[in-house]
Amino acid sequence: MSNHRSGLTSYVLRLTDTLVRQGANRAVISPGSRSTPLAYAFSESDYMQTYIHTDERSAAYYALGLVKATGQPVVLLCTSGTAASNYHPAITEAYYARLPLIVITADRPHELREVGAPQAIDQIRMFGEHVKESVDFPVPENRVEILDYMEQRAVRLLSVAKTAPQGPVHLNVPFREPLLIDLDAQMPVNRFQQQVIGDVTLSQEIKTLLQQVITDSQRGILVIGEQPPTLQKEMFWKFAKSLQWPVLCDPLSNLRSEVPSDCIDLCIDQYDALLKSEAFSQDVQPDCVIRFGPQPISKPLTLFLKRSYPAKYIVVDEAPNYRDPLGLTTHHIQATSSSVWKAMEINQKRSHYANHWIQANDLSSEVLREDMQFSGDEGHFVRQFIAHLPNETDIVCSSSMPIRDLDTFFLKTTKDIELFCNRGTNGIDGVVSTALGIQEGRKRHTYLLIGDLAFLHDLNGLIISRLQETNLTIILINNNGGGIFSYLPQASVESHYEQLFGTPTNLTFDHIAAMYEAQYDAVSTIDAFETTLQAKKVSALRMIEVFTNREDNVDAHRALWREIAKRVENIEG
Repeated sequence: MSNHRSGLTSYVLRLTDTLVRQGANRAVISPGSRSTPLAYAFSESDYMQTYIHTDERSAAYYALGLVKATGQPVVLLCTSGTAASNYHPAITEAYYARLPLIVITADRPHELREVGAPQAIDQIRMFGEHVKESVDFPVPENRVEILDYMEQRAVRLLSVAKTAPQGPVHLNVPFREPLLIDLDAQMPVNRFQQQVIGDVTLSQEIKTLLQQVITDSQRGILVIGEQPPTLQKEMFWKFAKSLQWPVLCDPLSNLRSEVPSDCIDLCIDQYDALLKSEAFSQDVQPDCVIRFGPQPISKPLTLFLKRSYPAKYIVVDEAPNYRDPLGLTTHHIQATSSSVWKAMEINQKRSHYANHWIQANDLSSEVLREDMQFSGDEGHFVRQFIAHLPNETDIVCSSSMPIRDLDTFFLKTTKDIELFCNRGTNGIDGVVSTALGIQEGRKRHTYLLIGDLAFLHDLNGLIISRLQETNLTIILINNNGGGIFSYLPQASVESHYEQLFGTPTNLTFDHIAAMYEAQYDAVSTIDAFETTLQAKKVSALRMIEVFTNREDNVDAHRALWREIAKRVENIEG
């Protein structure tokens, strides 16, 4: 074997083993020539699980879905040139969603950069501030010091990706031709053995501070934003039960499911609808808010907190760059959420204020259970979709209306149902791929709730369903355009609304379903939808296209919110 091939083989095998040792044992590979050495090494490894996706943009979101599902770093590999550029949207989402994505871009060697060589662009730090760190690795050589440096650098990058705030890192790895490696070579011995990130424990100073703030507060609420898949629900509810404050649970907190029976009344799942009532909002102004995770989805909650301007607003965030889009924070506790739940010993009685929230939440839930309030609008479809969900199920949804409808209609339950959504940047791109990645990572029956425009954004995400097994049911809400804009002020300017915001495409997706051999049904009534939902799933990929009307949806949602407001405004404060 030539010296070049020997050095190249040792380099990529050692990098592969380093990634696996540091917990990155899944790799999504976008086929290409320059990345051949690493693609071979990943595929040959007994400890690296590989996935092939031919569309780089979709591949990156698929990898992102795997990270969200497992909580572990995932490797993303592509060839040089604009292939890497297509990773940028998902990398941006990973950065703001704090997901440890390990991006490896193969590159031309230094002598072929900026000289007009084909498929060569400037890849050095090409993802800018959207990765936590970016390193241009050395060209493989058959020298011990090069291999040791490469290994140490890779370990440090993995550590950076996994350290709070977690996020993507970028390895740019140049290769000279020829690109073939020795597939029979033995795995080289790694010098670096183990890297461990210690747990955070709460200091006595923080415990005393929290205890004093809680004791002094008469009208306190807990606000829980998106939580990771490793969420320790039992630990949280033990903490909440001892505190006896109302818990405003964002749907992505996944605290609306598997709620213990002795805490279920504390789980406030109707705050988005309740806070649309001006009178109720005035009655429940808090003096203290403790928030875990990012700011929840609900705009009424955001406006409520901004207007309330509580005297104490505590954000628990494991990173120094804590998230506070409202500018309300009075105390930042830099710690993991679980460290607070585990350390605090509280024994409070339930207040009249908490009971006010609970009573209003029960009234709002009653409205949502009354069939007379619904007449075949999108909310009605989403309500019935949730009602028929089996236990041990995952839901992935796109931003815009699907996540907002889940915020309204996903009521607390003892079922094991988990929700996922890309809310780092709130985009609607890459949702299909993310859903497929989550399904693969969790190995549970997964439903994707998505609108027609978001589905169009990522049609190529379905490619991977032809390359590996999946178990996905797509609930495609087709309202012929951008439904979310119908709720915004732009809808009042009728002369430009449809052209600029409604953007009707007049497309149906039966041909897409046929192309991917998916089980397909088209429905436009609630009865047909329920019958279809209960029919047997006979294909790994299933699509139920639901046709709705944007204008009817707006009217129905607003009528529902008015009814809820009318009922809760009669509660004695």
